[in-house]
Amino acid sequence: MADQARSSKIITLDHSDAATELASRRTGMSFQRTRMSADRTLMSVIRTSLSLIGFGFTIFQFFQKLRDAGTLKAVAAPRNFGTALVLLGIGMLIVGIIYHLLFMMGLRRTRHEMVEEGLVHGQSHFPASYTLIVALLLLMLGFLAIADMVFHVGPLEATP
Repeated sequence: MADQARSSKIITLDHSDAATELASRRTGMSFQRTRMSADRTLMSVIRTSLSLIGFGFTIFQFFQKLRDAGTLKAVAAPRNFGTALVLLGIGMLIVGIIYHLLFMMGLRRTRHEMVEEGLVHGQSHFPASYTLIVALLLLMLGFLAIADMVFHVGPLEATP
């Protein structure tokens, strides 16, 4: 009877270590899934912002060309609408980038705390987000579009 109790205790300890290891791995993978989910969220912000910036710039350029050709005399309202769309796209992108950065810093902080407590393995790393890099590049493109639309300067301006 004593041998049976001792062997079940040993099995329980081994099972407990395996369960702890499995839980640590699952928790580590959930951090990676959460990171990828945050990247997907930023991608949807990028997609929407790109649409707003692209449509706004196109509307602005279309009515600018009509005015330059003499087809239309006053095109302030459509041009203002195009400018507003570009500004809305830029604003949305800025908010999305800030949200992403704050979320990722919190996620890294929580993961670091769990690694220090031994609850998660720290072998896997959190790589730089290529989605964030693309968002920053799109933000720069949005600023170039606004500079062209408002101040008529920049590489996007059409040459006569």
